[in-house]
Amino acid sequence: MVKWESLLIVCLVTILSTSPAFSDNEEELSISPGHSLASCPFRCVCTSEATVDCSGVDLSSFPSNMSANTQHLALQNNRLEDIPSEHLSRLTKLRMLNLHNNQLLSRGVPDKAFKSLKKLEYLYLANNKLTVTPRRLPDTLRIADFASNHLKEVFTLTFGHKPKLRSIYLHNNNLTNAGLPKAMFSGSDMVNILILSNNNLTRVPENLPPLLIQLHLQNNRISKIPKSAFSNLEQLRELYLQSNSLSNAGINSQTFSKMKGMEYLDLSSNNLTKIPEGLPPNIVILQLGKNRITSISKHSINKIRNLEYLLLQNNRITASRIHKDAFGKLRKLHTLHIFNNPLRKVPPSLPRRISSLMLLHNAIEQIGINDFVSTYYLTDLNLSYNKLYSARIHRLAFRKLRQLERLDLSGNNLTLLPSGLPASLTALKIQYNQINQLSAKVLLNMKALKELHLHHNKLTIGKIAPGTWKEVPNLKLLDLGYNDLSYIPPDLPESLEYIYLQNNRISTITSDSFISVSNIKVIVLRSNRLTSAGVGKGSFKGLQYLQVLDLTGNPEYISIFLHGNTRSLSQAGITTTA
Repeated sequence: MVKWESLLIVCLVTILSTSPAFSDNEEELSISPGHSLASCPFRCVCTSEATVDCSGVDLSSFPSNMSANTQHLALQNNRLEDIPSEHLSRLTKLRMLNLHNNQLLSRGVPDKAFKSLKKLEYLYLANNKLTVTPRRLPDTLRIADFASNHLKEVFTLTFGHKPKLRSIYLHNNNLTNAGLPKAMFSGSDMVNILILSNNNLTRVPENLPPLLIQLHLQNNRISKIPKSAFSNLEQLRELYLQSNSLSNAGINSQTFSKMKGMEYLDLSSNNLTKIPEGLPPNIVILQLGKNRITSISKHSINKIRNLEYLLLQNNRITASRIHKDAFGKLRKLHTLHIFNNPLRKVPPSLPRRISSLMLLHNAIEQIGINDFVSTYYLTDLNLSYNKLYSARIHRLAFRKLRQLERLDLSGNNLTLLPSGLPASLTALKIQYNQINQLSAKVLLNMKALKELHLHHNKLTIGKIAPGTWKEVPNLKLLDLGYNDLSYIPPDLPESLEYIYLQNNRISTITSDSFISVSNIKVIVLRSNRLTSAGVGKGSFKGLQYLQVLDLTGNPEYISIFLHGNTRSLSQAGITTTA
């Protein structure tokens, strides 16, 4: 089964944005060892008569003294401007030719240069200065890479009538629809990867190969997709249409109806005002971010029964325009992104199987008692940068979230930690608020908590209740930077490994300040009010695991006495003596 978590990460960063690697999953090139290497070109490496590597040796002219038995020729990363047909045509056994990243012009690649290459399977011409493709390439071709040139025109037999052709890379060129012949894929029915992103296409190319698995059309100027554009692409699994000019008027309700194999569809960064109709039922990942979508109706997505990831960030969706049954039939949906929308409350009737819910950067003002009452499987909840106040978070709001591991409430208007936090939490982020007190009651029984981020708040020592840290016995990271602390908080948990106390008002460190944290690895105390007189002689005694001690930005350069692990200690603004 495909691991869609990995596929999503690969897709949010735009896979295949660069040319393919030279070693593909195709049949390996054969190499005949033992031949004489006397004909190896100057500055090149010939591991056998069949393999010649002249990559990155600053060649300005095509080598002329290669063996006629050469099968694998690497000439990438040089300064070649032309390929003399008489030199190339004699290499009749050539199977792989790599000319990636040179300065080749179209007039420097004569059509007849490839005429005698009856065995050529892999051709890499990316990152050159070609304006048109060669008129005819060998029928044996499997991979053709013309990415990142200045192509304006492709000829019919460049890629047509190639029964073995599998992958075509044409992204980052200047292609328009006028430059693509209607029959450019005729006789090349086995093509399964076609990359046409970052061109000037205004419509989907005609007569696409029927066995396509991946089709990249992102970053073009496509404004309309006829209902028959994809009618023969039943095998297509991944379709990339982001960053075009698509509106709902430009997508027919039958456009995607026959694409039964579709699993990944990216329509982000277009001009959609609602979720398109007729989306295939087997989509697993649906990208709709950065549009102008205002609502989710009852039937918008409920027919996509295999949907696992729904990404709706950066739209104009309000909670009142999300139908209460919008997610009712999506039993596999586990990741929902609705951040950067004008939501003023948590959407109603969230998917029951949801595990990751991103609601950051909205205008949510309150969390009611039943907002998360049915989301039992939620493990990751992000409510940061909304308009939440402590008084408007119900004390029982999180009572059903018994599997919640990560909660982010940063960038709100909270003065207190919410009550009823789940005992399952491993990471709590609540920085950039107005928190001015901590109580043991709020952190009661939070034995799973490993990270607590409280920087940029208004905490003072007097407002941290005694016994607070005993409720988090497994805490490893505590960030109290940018608060109003006057000294090191006492009774820190023994499990602590990282403590951040930068930009407070700490002026004194005693021999007891870190006595309870024998496992500490990192102590950050920069930009406080520390002086030599305020740092006790044995303040850091016995901290055998200490690796980083940051005392920079204090009024004085401080000399302290350290035992043990001084070699690995990061001496940031301190002088140490053993």
